[in-house]
Amino acid sequence: MNAAESRLFTPFTIKNFTLKNRIGVAPMTRTSGNTDSIPRQDVLDFLVRRARNGAGMVYTEALVTDYESAQGYPRQARITTQKQIDAWGKVTDAIRQEGAMSVLQMFHCGRMAYEGVNPANRSIAPSAIAPQQDNPLTGAPYPLPEAMSQFDIEHVINGFVETARGAVAAGFDAIEIHGAHGYLISQFLSAYTNSRNDGYGGSTEGRYRFAHEVIQAVRKVVPADRLLFFRISNWGIADMAVSLFADAAEWQKVIRLLSAEPIDALSVSTYNFQEKAFGTDQTMSELTREITDMPLFICGKIYDRKTAEESLASADIALFAKSILLNPDLVEDLRTGKELPCYKSEEANIAYTDTPLP
Repeated sequence: MNAAESRLFTPFTIKNFTLKNRIGVAPMTRTSGNTDSIPRQDVLDFLVRRARNGAGMVYTEALVTDYESAQGYPRQARITTQKQIDAWGKVTDAIRQEGAMSVLQMFHCGRMAYEGVNPANRSIAPSAIAPQQDNPLTGAPYPLPEAMSQFDIEHVINGFVETARGAVAAGFDAIEIHGAHGYLISQFLSAYTNSRNDGYGGSTEGRYRFAHEVIQAVRKVVPADRLLFFRISNWGIADMAVSLFADAAEWQKVIRLLSAEPIDALSVSTYNFQEKAFGTDQTMSELTREITDMPLFICGKIYDRKTAEESLASADIALFAKSILLNPDLVEDLRTGKELPCYKSEEANIAYTDTPLP
C-alpha cells in the first residue's frame, strides 16, 4: 500500500477543523519549565518542528492548572500569566502556519504530588489514599493526600477554567482535559482512589460528577470555534498494574456519560492498542467505539505504518509518542513505509533531561 492509499494520510474533519492527516504528536509529560513556568525554547521548537515535518495534530505536554496543588513534578509548565500566554502564542502561530492543529492538554496531578513540589506544599485527592508504590523521583513513599473539601473542589475547577482561558488567549485550536493516567480527574473516576461517601463518590455516576463539573465549567470559556477533548485510560502512572475501572461495563458507562458532554473528541490512552481489554475479545478502542460515534484518538505502541493503520480500524487519529519524540522524520518514514523500531520507555528519557530534543 502506498501513502496515497493509506487511511493514515487521509484528511479528517472535527467540527470546523479539517486535519491534513491522521497523525498526531501525543501529549508527553516533560519537566523543562523555567522559573517562569515556560518550557525551554528547544522544547517549544520541537512542537513546531513536528508540525513542519508533517504531523496533522500537535499536543503540548500536560500543563498544570492551579498554583496551589496541581503540580506533581518539578519544573512543570503553566499558562495563566501574560508572559506564558505570549510564549505559547508564538508556538500556536507557528504550528498553524505549518498547517497543523495545536492542542493544549491540562491537568491536576492530585495525589501524584509530593512534599515541596507545590507552592502551598499540598497534596490533595478525592480520598486520603496514597499510591502503594514509592515515588521513583524521591525513592520514598508518596505523602498521604488530603481528602478534598467542597471548597477544594471548586477551587480546582476554577484552576482548569483559568488555564483554559490562557489556552484560548494563546490561540490554541483545541484544549484537552486530562482525565487519564491516575491523575486527579482519573482519581475521582476510579473506585481504587475514590472512597468518598458524598455526591462525588460511591456509584459510577457519583465518581463521574467531578469530571462532569470540570467539563461543563471549561466549555463555557472555550469558544464555539475551538475544540474541547477529554483523555481517559484504564491505567495510572502509579500502581500501574491496577485496573482503574472494574470491568468493561463500567468503562462503557463512563464513555456513555462522556458522550453526552459538550466535548468534540475522546482520546483513549493504552499501554498497547492491540491488547484485549477487561477479559473481553475487544480492544479499548473497540469497546469505546461500540458506545460512541464521537471522534476517537488512540495511542499505545503505535510506532510504524502497520501499527498505525491497524489502530485506525476503530479510531480516527493515531497518536505517536516515543516514536515521534525520538524521530523528527517519522511522518516521512511512515509515508515511505520504512521499517521502524518500537522504542522502550528508557530510550525516551531525553524528554526529562536538559538535552535538546531532536
